[in-house]
Amino acid sequence: MPRYTPEQLRKRNNSVWTKVQLYLAPIQFVVFIIGVILTVMYYHGALEDFSIVTWALLIKTLFLVVLFVTGAFFEKEIFDIWVFSPEFLWEDIGSSIATTVHFLYFILAYMGKSEDVLVWTAFAAYFSYVVNAIQYLVRIFLEKQNEKRLKAKGIQVV
Repeated sequence: MPRYTPEQLRKRNNSVWTKVQLYLAPIQFVVFIIGVILTVMYYHGALEDFSIVTWALLIKTLFLVVLFVTGAFFEKEIFDIWVFSPEFLWEDIGSSIATTVHFLYFILAYMGKSEDVLVWTAFAAYFSYVVNAIQYLVRIFLEKQNEKRLKAKGIQVV
């Protein structure tokens, strides 16, 4: 099911927020990979400094928040609603869940929970990111297929 009209596709393809997302998302993925590696290394005893796990997740969380905020600007520009537009409802719900799990880590740390609890919460945060990223990638693939169909029909989307 396509989520963009041809006019919305033109807006999306020319939006500065699309470009911002295209630059930040791959960087966030690299930050995610590094964070998972560091957390696994700590979990297996290859790292002794637990603060590395926290710093890695903090940087990942900052990227997640920045992408969520720039995504809100994108939705406002394309769909005239800041967040939870019908076209992006599931992506926004997924991002909200992922953001909540990331923030949960810091809430639990503030509450003084053990490093074991925090490590597993970090793993849960990274897992929530993976699920959310897969959902985005599937939607991007489906939308690219729709864009090809529109172009084949001679509908201009650039």
